[in-house]
Amino acid sequence: MWVYERNGSHFQSVYVMIPQTCERFEISLNTSAGCITTAVDVPTGFVPVTSILPLMRRLGEEAQALEVTRLAEEGSVPSCRKGCAACCRMLVPLSAPEAFAVYNWVRSHPAEQQARIIARFGETKVRLLSQGIWQRLSGLCDASDAPSDDALDEINRRYYGLRLACPFLEEEVCTIYDERPAACRELLVTSPADRCEDVIANPVDTIPTPLRMSTVLGLLWQDLTRTSTWLIPLPLALDWAENHVGMSERVWKGAQLFDRALEKVWRFLSQSFSGNRGASGS
Repeated sequence: MWVYERNGSHFQSVYVMIPQTCERFEISLNTSAGCITTAVDVPTGFVPVTSILPLMRRLGEEAQALEVTRLAEEGSVPSCRKGCAACCRMLVPLSAPEAFAVYNWVRSHPAEQQARIIARFGETKVRLLSQGIWQRLSGLCDASDAPSDDALDEINRRYYGLRLACPFLEEEVCTIYDERPAACRELLVTSPADRCEDVIANPVDTIPTPLRMSTVLGLLWQDLTRTSTWLIPLPLALDWAENHVGMSERVWKGAQLFDRALEKVWRFLSQSFSGNRGASGS
């Protein structure tokens, strides 16, 4: 068993070897919403990057739960409910590991269901091509630098204006809910649900996200592969994953992979804390 610390206060990790199967990491993370203390079991063998998605999602959701609890104590609670799918018309960014996971999820289902989902992705592509948006989204996948906030906002507004339902949405219910991307998990609002019918005309009150896991996973992928890919818009996820299937088959030692992911978590939290100090003038 050993302990290490990053930058003093942001996180520490202790792991205990569990013979033959996995290593147990006991993690303590200081986020803007509070401290997370949890344990995760990481495979000891060589695994693809998608294998750590459940672990990373769990960390992100526990951080989000702290923020939800904090706001509830102030009288603000999420208004999101099952069947409320207005946000499923927004453009969802995925990290490369998440794109591979979505691709694998689709391919793991019966042929009839695969065909139905792929057909909806195809319809979305045709619509986006006709509006000149597909080309813009494709450019995001290969951009060597992150686009400006203004550029992203303009693309998001154009996409949202089409009111395209997510290809995984059926009868206003998410069919990939357990495997949904981090960006979907992190979007929670406390404003009245009817405002979400048009978030441009009616700005909503969102719950802050202490740990953006899609950003963390994007940074991890760049580090592992030495590529510039940092986000893939969801409508392009299947095409992108199929074109990069060879990269999805790469494997890393489980504990090393998770340790590198924690490095990115630390980097994200360090920048968040620095930004908070700068905003407060301290």
